[in-house]
Amino acid sequence: MSRDDWDAATYDRIADPQTRWGAEVLDRLELAGNERVLDAGCGSGRVTELLLARVPRGSVVALDASPSMLEEARKRLGRKGRVEFVEADLGRPLPIDGPVDAVFSTATFHWIDDHEALFRNLAAVVRPGGRLVAQCGGSGNLASVWEAVRAVDPTRSTTKRFEGPDDTARRLQAAGFVEVLVWLTDAPTPLEPGEPLETFLATVTLRHHVEGLPPDERLAFARAVAANLPRPELDYVRLNILAARAPA
Repeated sequence: MSRDDWDAATYDRIADPQTRWGAEVLDRLELAGNERVLDAGCGSGRVTELLLARVPRGSVVALDASPSMLEEARKRLGRKGRVEFVEADLGRPLPIDGPVDAVFSTATFHWIDDHEALFRNLAAVVRPGGRLVAQCGGSGNLASVWEAVRAVDPTRSTTKRFEGPDDTARRLQAAGFVEVLVWLTDAPTPLEPGEPLETFLATVTLRHHVEGLPPDERLAFARAVAANLPRPELDYVRLNILAARAPA
């Protein structure tokens, strides 16, 4: 499995928090129902399915860097029609024909190393006046988890970008977005202790920390991290983004 790939079937089974956040963020995107919308980081398609229902006369571009996630999304959405599946890295220019009317994204941007490039690439494919509505991990995200990781193995550290509102707003404006509003919200997420918490950690939160380890050692590492958490809860912090592409 490559660094950009996932255990998509397991993710689809356990990603209730991401689906819940996605539904909440989708409520912020005003749609008439006939738009073409880019789901930037569609994952296994659980939230994409909700988005597709919001555009009954439109279509969705379901984009992800993970082949396994796109395969899982095709299983869920392939028969519904009106979905274009695109395998692409958001950190590079996006291979999308024609502009989209809006960009929607949840639980994705913190996996992208270069946020300046990320926002430039999104601005390049959304029409003037089109909306960007997104949420990802923000500054302070999962602080107790990273402390537990250091307690288990000080050589392993987080590799994701957890940004704050000010820097994010500046990058969005530099990329050509206006009406920018960015803020942080706490989203503490309790999980059932034992296997559910450990599987979630190994599959999602610590995915890059355990890559390269044999399967039994991956779960053992996640179990050790879980044992060092103050409680069976993930202290998520979400970075919320509202913006519009500048008029032509």
